[in-house]
Amino acid sequence: MTIKTIIFDLDDTLLWDKYSISKAFEKTCTQAIEKYPQLQLNELERQVREEARHLYEHYDIYPYTVNIGINPFEGLWGHFDDPTEQFQQMKEIVPTYRKDAWTRGLRAFGIEDATFGQQLGEQFIQNRIESPYVYAETYEVLNRLKEEYQLILLTNGAPSLQNKKLEITPELVPYFDHIVISGDFGIGKPDASIFEYVLTLAEGNVDECIMVGDNLMTDILGSSRVGMRNIWVNRESKKPNGLVKPTFEIDKLTKIEQLVSER
Repeated sequence: MTIKTIIFDLDDTLLWDKYSISKAFEKTCTQAIEKYPQLQLNELERQVREEARHLYEHYDIYPYTVNIGINPFEGLWGHFDDPTEQFQQMKEIVPTYRKDAWTRGLRAFGIEDATFGQQLGEQFIQNRIESPYVYAETYEVLNRLKEEYQLILLTNGAPSLQNKKLEITPELVPYFDHIVISGDFGIGKPDASIFEYVLTLAEGNVDECIMVGDNLMTDILGSSRVGMRNIWVNRESKKPNGLVKPTFEIDKLTKIEQLVSER
């Protein structure tokens, strides 16, 4: 059956989120070194990332963040001013979380400076906002696809944070007929229910839709649970995990058009 709707993941499919976070760390660690020259940029970043993961996984709210699809580094720059009780809990937690991650990172190198740790935590937010990277081919591909297909954006995360990403890359929004954020829906990919909901928006048979994403365990697994074909965007030449088999695999977005036109 002819494909009529293409469903895109956002982070690390259209937006280069990993690189944006990396650049925010680079800028923030450089600022830390200006005060404490004995620090090494890569080592400080590694330590803060480690501390952030450890802290994040020990919060009571952690299972909810897993269900919605919010990673520790998003927690370092999101405000989570969203209506649910769980997001309000996150809103209360994240200022201390940011401060503690950076303070503990400094402490690992013998530096006791909680005030500066708090400053770095707040600076990281601004540095991430100023680092909105989009893959070079994203707009070129969307321009062509929009002429022939209905496009839907399906992204895991907090509405406030995902909308912030779209706000700082405003060119993306007009391409999509619908934008679905897991935090609005109540559960994220790979749960089948969010894909079933997207199918109601597409107003088409599942065979007329295809999912495009970079994550085997969310985008590809979730779409396969409802019998939807999918395209794994594997830019980093990752090996298949043996658990989830994508319908198609590509290494760049520019290969989507030919793939879907042949189906």
